[in-house]
Amino acid sequence: MALVTVTDPARDYLAQLIEKQDVDGMGVRIFVTQPGTKNAETCLAYCPPNEVVPTDEQLDLEKFTLYLDHNSVPFLEEAFVDYSKDQMGGQLTIKAPNAKVPKIDDDAPLPDRVNYILASEINPNLAAHGGDVSLVEIVDESVAVLRFGGGCQGCSAVSLTLKQGVESTLKERVPEITAVRDVTDHTNTENAYYQ
Repeated sequence: MALVTVTDPARDYLAQLIEKQDVDGMGVRIFVTQPGTKNAETCLAYCPPNEVVPTDEQLDLEKFTLYLDHNSVPFLEEAFVDYSKDQMGGQLTIKAPNAKVPKIDDDAPLPDRVNYILASEINPNLAAHGGDVSLVEIVDESVAVLRFGGGCQGCSAVSLTLKQGVESTLKERVPEITAVRDVTDHTNTENAYYQ
């Protein structure tokens, strides 16, 4: 069963919304659109009884049932739904740290572990500069070959980013990685963050 936490304020808020629908047995479905991609988004939707899918996992939240979309389950691990009141009424927030890349085990294949670190730790930092990095391949069983994109392509600080940021993080988090190689064509500086 995926670990999805729904706080008491979020349960109460969702229960109030469901009550207004006036449908017996109405629940809520949580799912991830474009799971495993940088465009992944975690969503909540009403789930009337006639839309329950037999493969959905069900979480009884007393006031209603939360249905977890079967294909989204690996991406919903450690998801957190909360509601906080504010001056405008309130805000429902959903955090799903594994929506873009599902949490993986320590014994997962090397490329999967490298991709997980790139997606969960490195790319969120590079995104602040409009950049990203992707794994091209693993060579010599321990060298990660990477390609930078967006604001990183052609950036004058990319060698610093590669050595002090990306390589050190990958070597620390995935000990089998001994080195990182960049295959990006940095002569194209059109979108570079630093020229």
